[in-house]
Amino acid sequence: MIKTQESAKHFARSAIMGFGICTVLLGTGCSNPFRTYDADLGKRVSIAQLQNIQPLDLKSHQAPLPEQNAMADPLADRFAGVQKMEFSIERVRQATLENNMDLRVAMVNPNIAKESISQEEARFEAAFNTRLIYREDDSPSFNITSFNQQDSVFTSNGVQIPLRTGGSVSVDLIEQWRQTNNPFVTLNTSYDSSLRFSVSQPLLRNAGRRTNTHALRIAALNQQVSQAQTKLEVIRQIAGVDRAYWRLYAAQQALEVTQKQYELALVQLQRARRRVQAGASAEVEIMRAEAGLAQRLESIIIAENLIKNRQRDLKRIMNIPGLSMDTTTHLTIQTLPDPVPYKFASSDLMQQALENRMEMLELELRLAQDASTIAFNKNQSLPLFTLDYAYNIQGLGSMFRESNSVLIDNNFESWSVGLTGQIPIGNEAAKSRIRQSVLARLQRLATRESRKLAIEQEVLTSIDNVNAAWQRIMAARQSAAATARTYDAEQRQFEVGARTSTDVLDAATSLADAQLSEIRAITDYQISLVDLSFATGTLLGASKIDWQPIDPRNDPNWPVPASPGSENEANMIDTLTNTSDQPNN
Repeated sequence: MIKTQESAKHFARSAIMGFGICTVLLGTGCSNPFRTYDADLGKRVSIAQLQNIQPLDLKSHQAPLPEQNAMADPLADRFAGVQKMEFSIERVRQATLENNMDLRVAMVNPNIAKESISQEEARFEAAFNTRLIYREDDSPSFNITSFNQQDSVFTSNGVQIPLRTGGSVSVDLIEQWRQTNNPFVTLNTSYDSSLRFSVSQPLLRNAGRRTNTHALRIAALNQQVSQAQTKLEVIRQIAGVDRAYWRLYAAQQALEVTQKQYELALVQLQRARRRVQAGASAEVEIMRAEAGLAQRLESIIIAENLIKNRQRDLKRIMNIPGLSMDTTTHLTIQTLPDPVPYKFASSDLMQQALENRMEMLELELRLAQDASTIAFNKNQSLPLFTLDYAYNIQGLGSMFRESNSVLIDNNFESWSVGLTGQIPIGNEAAKSRIRQSVLARLQRLATRESRKLAIEQEVLTSIDNVNAAWQRIMAARQSAAATARTYDAEQRQFEVGARTSTDVLDAATSLADAQLSEIRAITDYQISLVDLSFATGTLLGASKIDWQPIDPRNDPNWPVPASPGSENEANMIDTLTNTSDQPNN
């Protein structure tokens, strides 16, 4: 009867403990841990939003047809009445550095890479380990000197310190309470104390400082790669805004030329009408002049639309607050081109390009990573031998105080030295990794030589483009002067009836083509200088640029969703933007 009661109590105690563990598991997840909920899958959108493609409803945007012959004045300023902002080349560069979103995104990358270094360094941080175990044993025994019922509590607290040589050092304090029904033990209720010092050190595989700092070295090199890529992005964005600036200049100059052509065609129409009214020319001259006037109108429309597109390019790159792409603000050019001839030493510029181009620096850093990877893989192919040493001081008593006193007196001590080995048979996987890393390095060496040739070609091509653009400027100026004289001569011949309106308008068209060719040559000259500076890894202008990585957590202007999709997202954004232990650079 007593045994039955004890068994019932034991069963009830075990059931209560099992129920408690299940309650903890369910309470931790706040849901059934054996099934998947929709919240586990993240944000869900409708099938229609993912799979249905809607047509563009053009009818809702249809505007009323203009009246026939209704035409705006081509000579009227299309940008009159709108705000105008004048920009110099230095101002657009500054705005790009301050506001360009692609550049700001790239400037975060070095900080992201820096966190990888911190993660690798954290692998060598000491760790505090603690353990608590309660155990109840109730098992049959054939030996009367052995227990069949025992309760025990085991606690362990210690510190483990990883070493950069691949080993580890640990110190553990172990306390144990044990109660047993064995009548042959000295203490049915005993307290054990143990202080353990241990050292473990690999001898071949995973041994050595260089092997164990391989991941840290890769992370540090990746950070430098990220900085090189960000610097390249800075140069790319500045070169891009310079090109956009000069293309806007070309579009504005082209509009002036087309408007001047319209004016010349209008003057020619007036001349033709006077001669027809005077009876000196046939009425067909008026028709010819009107046709030429209509052709000039189309050129004006195209030129005005090109200006809007070029302005939008510049606004996008600068990304100035309040000057978005949908604003009507008209941008005007303040810095005018002043082309002068240059005589470049191609060999010096090629050498400068190889020294300054971030692509070459990135390859050098990648090659350093490859060398480290090869050495690491060679180490991983070695046999695994580990040397272990442990030193223990033990104490025992009927109370913790007695046990700790024996421990402090150091009356009982023990130590052990062990060597563990593992020799792979075949080791083909490790050998394959070595071959793979060697091949990757050889491939990158060839890539470096190929990139070197491509950079040299880019520099030489840029030099030729600069020289060719300068010669085009000279040729276009001569052509413009010659066609201007031809146009004047055609006008005089028309006044005496020796030429038709078509001849005069053709001469005016030739004059416009020559003027547009000069504008294109000047613009291409400025852009070719930008291309040459980009090819050499430098920037145009007298000022250098020093950039710093951006930490968006400390940037109040960093874009975050105004209306987060969920409460968790809102909390995440609040955490990211308010918890930072680094100053904003």
